Amino acid sequence: MGLTRRGLLMPLSAAAAMAATTVLVAGGAAASGTTAADAGAAAVLADVEPVDVAPAPGAAPASAPALRADLSHHGYVSLWGGRIAIRIRSENRGPSDVTASTVRLRFSAPLAASQELPYGCLRGGKATVLCETGGLRSAGGARQTALDLTPAGGPDEVVVRLDTVWSGGARDTDRTNDVHEVLAPATGDAYAF
Repeated sequence: MGLTRRGLLMPLSAAAAMAATTVLVAGGAAASGTTAADAGAAAVLADVEPVDVAPAPGAAPASAPALRADLSHHGYVSLWGGRIAIRIRSENRGPSDVTASTVRLRFSAPLAASQELPYGCLRGGKATVLCETGGLRSAGGARQTALDLTPAGGPDEVVVRLDTVWSGGARDTDRTNDVHEVLAPATGDAYAF
């Protein structure tokens, strides 16, 4: 399984490494006086937004324009009986197709060491899971991701932060529909994002 980045194959493990780097950057920023939320938001934007780099002297300029997409993730989180249920509907509102993308889920409580994750998902740390959504066509059908996880210690509530950590090299200028934070008390109710 892999993700593509500007025509190159990028394995999900590389997306996990990028996410881990983001966590380190966020931790360093938090230590310098900014809040962890500010650092996390800045790190997410740094990961997802491609950087335009001038060509080296004597090199031909890049001929392909930057791809643009509008990834959207919606669904719900439910916490009940020591289990977290998460359902995600991912889609792309265009204008360009996305060959693959990766959704990052960060939890306020660490997850139990032993977890059964669905195909296309892997652990990105004690409280992080990364899931590949696959290709998302512009204005095409949605992809579904379902996770049933066990938090360590049986918390009374959990905060889930969801964002796109990889968008197949496409620039997403509308982050309001793919970056979410949800508080889910242990009531069994479905809290939408």
